[in-house]
Amino acid sequence: MLRSLVAAVLSFLAMTPVIAGGLDPAAINDAAMPAKPTGSDKPSSSIVKLQILLDRAHFSPGEIDGKLGENAQKALSAFAEANELNLDKTITPDLWDKLTATSDGPAIVDYKITEADVKGPFLMKLPAKMEDMKSLEALSYTSPREALAEKFHMSEALLNAINPGKKFDMAGETIAVANVIGQQNAMPVARVEIDKARQTLKAFDASGKLLAFYPATVGSSEKPTPSGTLKVTAINRNPTYRYNPDYRFKGVKSKRPFTIKPGPNNPVGSTWINLSAEGYGIHGTPDPGKVSKSASHGCIRLTNWDALTLSANIKRGTPVVFLDRPGEAIAPAQSRPLARSSRT
Repeated sequence: MLRSLVAAVLSFLAMTPVIAGGLDPAAINDAAMPAKPTGSDKPSSSIVKLQILLDRAHFSPGEIDGKLGENAQKALSAFAEANELNLDKTITPDLWDKLTATSDGPAIVDYKITEADVKGPFLMKLPAKMEDMKSLEALSYTSPREALAEKFHMSEALLNAINPGKKFDMAGETIAVANVIGQQNAMPVARVEIDKARQTLKAFDASGKLLAFYPATVGSSEKPTPSGTLKVTAINRNPTYRYNPDYRFKGVKSKRPFTIKPGPNNPVGSTWINLSAEGYGIHGTPDPGKVSKSASHGCIRLTNWDALTLSANIKRGTPVVFLDRPGEAIAPAQSRPLARSSRT
């Protein structure tokens, strides 16, 4: 009888997937307040939950990857600032309670992959050079897994980790995903503020209340963003990228203009928010994991989903203020020529 019991237990264990680091949906949904807001290379259930809560509260940690990196820490700090709460070496119960109260529902939910998710078309490989993109019919995702990860604001590594043995290219397959779809409320954004030094974008209402926060890649030393105040002049979804050889981007040898078709892996992602200075805009990116970690061509780069959310909550005429230094006084936009950058 004992031998039969042992055999039954071993059989059950063999059918039960082993999740590295305890990153199974139940562990994430049941996770308690993280003990310390410190970074780690190892994903944890409590940080996955923290990032999802921040995302749903409009304080984006960027790509949800289960690690409390720089972007997640900046988002947590901004949330504490907006709610007049302290954030020192530990996350306080008051801060955690305030965050969990911003939205309802579990952090992780089941999702059944649809025919549309796997239909494509998908790129065999995303070219590394812009010039090699111009002949493509669309800058699509490279796989259903990439598309699903972006749809739920997750890194592909985290999507894999909480779905061991799952096939992302099979319609009807049920997978575990971050519960972020339809979780955010509309925001009355009256002003956008971009901090060049901190690589952040903040959205405020008419009274000056901080409504939303996004990590951003803001220009570069080679092609800095402008100073002062610009305005939103247009919002384009699924933009076409137009390269002007006068930009002289590093690594681009073409001396003739060319265009790159729309798609989430377009150089400006799936959303372009045009600003009132030629060649400047706020846009998405084909590489969400590098937001605020690599230079842009002078524009303001967000994850595709953050750019889409921001575009849905602003309108033409919304002022966009650029801060050269944290806490500086807001000045009018400069009249001098501006550095060139990417545009649609």
